Parts: sequence; C-alpha cells; structure tokens
Amino acid sequence: MKLKTYLVGLLLSQSVIVSAQTWKPVPGKIASPWAEKVDPAKTLPEYPRPQMARSNNWKNLNGLWSYALTAKDATAPKTYKGKILVPFAIESSLSGVGKTVGKDSLLWYQTTFSVPSNVKNNIILHFGAVDWRSEIYLNGKKVGTHEGGFDPFHFDITAYVKKGGKQELTVSVWDPTDQGPQPRGKQQIKPEGIWYTPVTGIWQTVWIEGVPKTHIVATKQTPNIDTKTLNVSANVEGSQAGDKVRYTAFDGKTKVAEQEVEAGTATELAIANPKLWSTNTPFLYDLKVAILRNGKVIDEVNSYFAMRKSSLGPDKEGTQRMLLNNEFVFQYGPLDQGWWPDGLYTAPTYEAMVFDIIKTKEMGFNMIRKHIKVEPATWYYECDKRGILVWQDMPSGDLGNQWEPNLGTMGGTDKNRTPESEAMYKKEWNKIMDDLHNFPSIVVWTPFNEAWGQFKTKEIAEWTKQKDPSRLVNSASGGNHVVTGDIVDLHHYPDPRMPRPDLFGPTHAVVLGEYGGLGLPVAGHNWLEKNNWGYQSFKTADELFEKYASFLVTIEGQIKKGLSAAVYTQTTDVENETNGLMTYDRKVIKVPAEKLKQITDKLYNKSLVEMK
Repeated sequence: MKLKTYLVGLLLSQSVIVSAQTWKPVPGKIASPWAEKVDPAKTLPEYPRPQMARSNNWKNLNGLWSYALTAKDATAPKTYKGKILVPFAIESSLSGVGKTVGKDSLLWYQTTFSVPSNVKNNIILHFGAVDWRSEIYLNGKKVGTHEGGFDPFHFDITAYVKKGGKQELTVSVWDPTDQGPQPRGKQQIKPEGIWYTPVTGIWQTVWIEGVPKTHIVATKQTPNIDTKTLNVSANVEGSQAGDKVRYTAFDGKTKVAEQEVEAGTATELAIANPKLWSTNTPFLYDLKVAILRNGKVIDEVNSYFAMRKSSLGPDKEGTQRMLLNNEFVFQYGPLDQGWWPDGLYTAPTYEAMVFDIIKTKEMGFNMIRKHIKVEPATWYYECDKRGILVWQDMPSGDLGNQWEPNLGTMGGTDKNRTPESEAMYKKEWNKIMDDLHNFPSIVVWTPFNEAWGQFKTKEIAEWTKQKDPSRLVNSASGGNHVVTGDIVDLHHYPDPRMPRPDLFGPTHAVVLGEYGGLGLPVAGHNWLEKNNWGYQSFKTADELFEKYASFLVTIEGQIKKGLSAAVYTQTTDVENETNGLMTYDRKVIKVPAEKLKQITDKLYNKSLVEMK
C-alpha cells in the first residue's frame, strides 16, 4: 500500500514538472524582474482573503489549466487548445497564450482538482475576479453565473462534488471589452493613447475552502474615533434560533473588548484609549468573530480593524479641508493604475505587488489614487499595514458623453445610459464598496472620472455617501462637475492648478485630482520604443526632476490657499505612456526615491495651514 501511494505521488509530481516545462511566457515584450520567479506549480500561493481568514481549510487552484476559444454561442469544447497559467489573463505574456478574445468568442477553462482532507463540510469555490461574464460548471453540471470584472464571488459547490477522486471544473467567459456597456476600466480592443490591452477571464486567485453548514459569509466593521467604538456585524449563513456571534478585539495578545449578540444583530465594541491609525503609525487591532451554538464555537474567522476617521473640517479662512482623525493631513500620492507588462491586471508575484506600495512610500507619498481598477484584497491589506491612504475609483464603462473639465463651465453632459447599463454599474459599484468596506486605508470613494460613462451624478454620489458615510465622496474626479459629494476635483496637465477656494471651499474640499505626467522614455524599458508619450517629455532624469521640484513649490503655496490633496501622474509607465516615476518593467526608478522624498516631505508641514 505504501509503495502504491509513493508511486501515485511520484507520477503526480512528474506530471506537474512536465506541465511546468510546457509553459513559458509569451516573448516579444518587456517584463518585470519577477516574471522569471513565476512558478506554474506554485502560482500566487498566498492566502487571498486577509480580512476574513480561517485556519488551514483551503486549497489554492491556481496553476496550469486547459483553455480553448470558441464561438460565442458554442457549448463546451470536447478538446482544448493548450495550457493557460491561471490567474493571468489570456492576453498577458504570463498566461503563456497571449491571445485576444473579443465579443464574438468564448474563452473556456478546464481543470481537475481533488478535495483535500482539510477542506471539510460545505465546500465553497471562490474566484477573486473574472472579467466579465462567467459561467461555472463542476463535473458537467452548471453551478452558477456571475457578471462583473472587478468583484470577488463564490458558490457553494457541495452538492456538485463527487465522492473521492478528481473534480472537473469548467469555466466559460464572455467579455466584450469596450464593445459592451459594462464596467471595464481602461481596456480597449485596439489599445492606444491612455487605453490599454484587454483583460479577459480569470485574473485573480481561484480557491476552495471548507466551512461548517452554519458559517460566516462576511463581516462589516466601521470605526468611530469620536465615540471610541467599533460598529460590527456579520452575515451568517444557516443560522439557527439561539445562535450567538461573539466579537473580540485584541491589541496584540491583549483582549481590549468583547461582545456577544444574537446572530444577525449588529453591536458596538468600546475601544478604550484607542490607538489611531495614521500614515505614520498605521496601528491595526486584531478581531476574532465566532459563531456560538449552545456555548460551542462552530465557526470562527480572524480579521482586523483600525480606528481612523476620514472627514471634512474648516480652516481659519472657512475653507473645507480633508481631515484624518480630525486633523488636516495633506494627501499626496501618485495615480496608480496597477498594470504590469507581463501580467496586465495581475502582478507576477506577491513581492512584485508590494514593491509598488513600498516604493510609493519611500518616495514620500502618503496616498495612492487607485485609478479605474480594483486590486486583490491583499493589496489593500498591505496599504493598511504600511500606512498608505487610498482613493478608490470605480472602473468606468459605457463611455461617450461630452467632457467639460473646466470648473464652472457648462457643456459637459451626463451619459444617457440604458437601464441595463445603469444596472451593471450600480450592481458592481455596490459590490465593490461592500467588498472593500473593512480596509481602513480607503478614505475616498470616486464614482466617476473625467465624464467616462458619467450618469445621474448627484444620485450616484448621494447614494455612495448614504451607503458609506464614514468616507469622503469625490463625485467626479476632473469633471463633469456637479455640486454634490464632499470634494471638487480639478485635473490639469502638466503644471498644478487648483479649484478656487472662495467659490468651492465653503462647502467642499478642493483638490488637484491629476497633474504632472512628466515623460522620460528609457531605452530598452519601453512597451513601444516609438510613438510613446508623456504630457511633457524630457531627455534626462535631471531635467525631469527640476520641473517636478518646481511643481512642488507651486503646490506648497496652493496648500496655504486651500488645497487639500494632489495626485501626480503616475507611479509607473503604462504601455505606450512613459510618464511614470518608474519604468513599466519596474527595472528603472527614474529619480531616486530618497531625492523625491526630500522635497515631498515639505508638503506635510503642519504650519502651512491653520485650522479653525
């Protein structure tokens, strides 16, 4: 028996090695240093849900799957074209395929997996993100359908799992990219200018976990530093009469608060002498949430929270300022699009993903504007740990309305979207906000950018604020401008300008939502060696730095006049844009981080602003 087990294990290991040998990145484009560290046998192996972690009861399904392309109306193929490395989009180099799909085709995936002994009871199949419409089948039976390219989803597959042996998982994906009205960010079938390569299919981790029949599906925690409390609730599946939920908060190993309430009931934890989360001291409390039945724990998850506040308040001139924990902190960060030359939406490794955040902090920035994309949960966790404020954009879609970037000028139009298009936007924005609610680093929601598919602006902004009053709402970054939300946001390239505080400051914070875009192409590190661009291009890093430094002198003066925040374009080059502080492959940091930090730190001088 031992010999048989050994031989089976040997055959499986050899199968993995052979499969790995058949995979290689698609050549022809630049790649990041982490591309060569991608291992098909251990692809993005990290636990994907840090805000709701269970013990060792999960299995990562990333790796080499089979794929095929068929007509849009076709049934599942009988044979598959080849191997694709999940979770890299089929258009990416790291997928090993590098093909465009389009609206007239379906992308099919197939893999087999076994359910390990540690994955017990009800089995949940999770997808971090699949762009766009996916249909899931297990062992030939349809499990469910999901629409949305930026939100995680899951299905209980217990009833579809065969006893013993291999489980066959099949996924079909249809994605019209910019030929449909769905949220799609900056993807375009024909990439050009500020529009990039399509991302079709699975682009975040796929995994299974075992949960009890009665289990925690989600938690929600909202801090209030003024009352020194944390509002907590849990969505419990399969609860019975008399079930309790216990919430326990810890400072390290020290218990600081605990409440036990009926399942389905929200409660508050009193946090005495709270340690506030800030960009300099990003303190995180641990949180355990457990379901109790007759005093016995039947499910438990580990989470965390921070005591922090995002709000507005007037300075001595009466101009509204963006506050962190009731104090003015100038928020300054890069426009961060989260694209990779080898993985497109997906960083090659966890180390690669964290690299951008670390460098952003080292350059002196205290904020990131996550632009027209949503990241994996682990990205926000790293921002939480490292003290980076996040402005979160809603990915755009259904473009076509007129943009008026100038404040106080009529001419911009709301998009007349179909009921179907509106429903797609609202459903996904609602889900994104739910999924990201617990990450304390997020301090601003941005529903629209530069009129891209912008519709019913006042309604959407007010709905966003009503759904989450604990954060600020930047209703339309760069216009079209509507008097709503908490922020008036101007875009201006390349030099920094600001909205007039005398006109907008009494009711809104005034910010510079985009500026800069200083270009410096670096030979051998460009997506395209010709026809790349920046808003203003330079031949040397010294010339670029001199211009950038002059911009910060201007911004320092604007802070005194009422400016609350600014966003510099951008973290890295992206495809044919060469206006990043780093090259697209992350191999060249164009200006040393310490040199940037030295001049950036001046923007945080508290003496620049006197509050009321």
